Amino acid sequence: MPTDKKVDYIELPASDFSKQQAFFETVFDWSFTGYGPEYHAFTDGKIDGGFYRSDAVSLASQGSALVIFYANDLAAVEAQVRKAGGEISTPVFKFPGGRRFHFTDPHGNEYAVWTDK
Repeated sequence: MPTDKKVDYIELPASDFSKQQAFFETVFDWSFTGYGPEYHAFTDGKIDGGFYRSDAVSLASQGSALVIFYANDLAAVEAQVRKAGGEISTPVFKFPGGRRFHFTDPHGNEYAVWTDK
């Protein structure tokens, strides 16, 4: 049962579901369920979401919300992102409370990964 007043689902654009699925399975261990040619749902075990067919991209600089992952080992996740076909859009930088980097997935959507270590 969903938790009252908590983020429950995230939807993002994608034009090539197979590339998105391969990337997120490899880097973040997501599981996918296809719902035809226009939608693929995912889960990471805590939060669910989906990719809808679109050529649009989600970029914070264009006003989109930024999905931010946490990682114990920032360098290891950065290497996985690169190896799986993601591009680092903002190199690792320090901020109060930790360090983080931004990347784009194979479709061009922007995300960030941070650590407090």
